[in-house]
Amino acid sequence: MKNIINGIFLLIFLTTNNFAKEDLNNKILKNLRCLVCQGQTVSDSNSDFAQIIKSVVDDKIQEGMTEKQIYNFLSDKYGDWILFDPPFKKSSYVLWFLPYVLFVMGMLFLFYLFKRSSIRRK
Repeated sequence: MKNIINGIFLLIFLTTNNFAKEDLNNKILKNLRCLVCQGQTVSDSNSDFAQIIKSVVDDKIQEGMTEKQIYNFLSDKYGDWILFDPPFKKSSYVLWFLPYVLFVMGMLFLFYLFKRSSIRRK
């Protein structure tokens, strides 16, 4: 009876561990850009490149690497372009702040236009 209970617990542990690894694998693959396909994730792509990256990510998870370590490995090999969520580095400040700067400049421009048109009406 004790062996049966231990076997059940071992089976539950192994299936839970496999589901956790599969979830991590899917999460990583959905954050990687296929360099062959335009704007597709590696998860959605069926290109040869995507198949190789899927295999590499699976191998790295089996080796025990964390999500961040896998992203760093792939980023070092293929550049930050492979990541849909690029890291915050000095070289990517423009990428992160340009939308906000353009938004503020657009709002200031619209404010200027409305203010100017209200002065002309008077």
